[in-house]
Amino acid sequence: MTGKPEGEQRLGLLNGFAAYGMWGLVPLFWPLLKPSGAVEILAHRMVWSLLFVAAALLLIRRWAWLGELLRQPRRLALVTVAAAVITVNWGVYIWAVNSGHVVEASLGYFINPLVTIAMGVLLLKERLRPVQWAAVGVGASAVLVLTIGYGRPPWISLCLAFSFATYGLVKKKVNLGGVESLAAESAIQFLPALGYLMWLSARGDSTFGTEGTGHALLLAASGIVTALPLVCFGASAIRVPLSTLGLLQYMTPVFQFLLGILYFKEAMPPERWAGFALVWLALALLTWNALRTARRAARAVARGTAAPGRVPADTVSPAAEADALRARP
Repeated sequence: MTGKPEGEQRLGLLNGFAAYGMWGLVPLFWPLLKPSGAVEILAHRMVWSLLFVAAALLLIRRWAWLGELLRQPRRLALVTVAAAVITVNWGVYIWAVNSGHVVEASLGYFINPLVTIAMGVLLLKERLRPVQWAAVGVGASAVLVLTIGYGRPPWISLCLAFSFATYGLVKKKVNLGGVESLAAESAIQFLPALGYLMWLSARGDSTFGTEGTGHALLLAASGIVTALPLVCFGASAIRVPLSTLGLLQYMTPVFQFLLGILYFKEAMPPERWAGFALVWLALALLTWNALRTARRAARAVARGTAAPGRVPADTVSPAAEADALRARP
């Protein structure tokens, strides 16, 4: 973290811990919104996220990006795709948590780096080191073991991992800041979400306003729960290297996994432990490779054989790149 004052580095790390910690503990929040169903919670999350982020943008007076985005139809189309993909991701995640599948949901974010790497190879023709190929192979074996353990493919995990990897890929091409990106996506989601909530209310099936003031406030708080970790993440991303964020990011699925087995008391038979152990082995290989490459790059810079400030692409884990561009669960 050279080049940054120590106070800035500390502030960046604190914000990183806060962001990933909040994302890791969010499974505790969604059950509070029952008896609302997953789709109703999702719609409220979309509506209140836009209101919260719009207020933040008004406060910091950051609107110049909007006119530029509206003048670029292709970029706007990519934002629409990102909004659609993250809608699937959010919806599946909320449903999984409130249906007692917290551990399987955490698995999705454990295997997301492996899916991101696979998509980079298949879609972007990226070249991998042997260690990275080994990690992908171990990850594929883990999915096979977990399929046997669950008696079915771990579709919740795969859906979360592939939707989020796709989201990261699209966001890379859009190249918008975290708050701006969430605002643009929420604006696209807003009208369909509001229309659904109005339809739900007209049918008499809405829980907003019918389950008490506390429940209504909790539904409204879903916007803050969505946006606040992203604000902390943005404050961290500009102060610490992506390689550091790549390590911090594992806090989220670790917290979710621990909540699943310790708080929600979800079952973990031996075959599931075996599958998770393989996933963790794959992630350990990726992390070791990234750290080794970072050390080599630092030595090359010190010797003057590489341009200062320039780091090889694989120094940063693909998961960290995706995380730097996203709004989590």
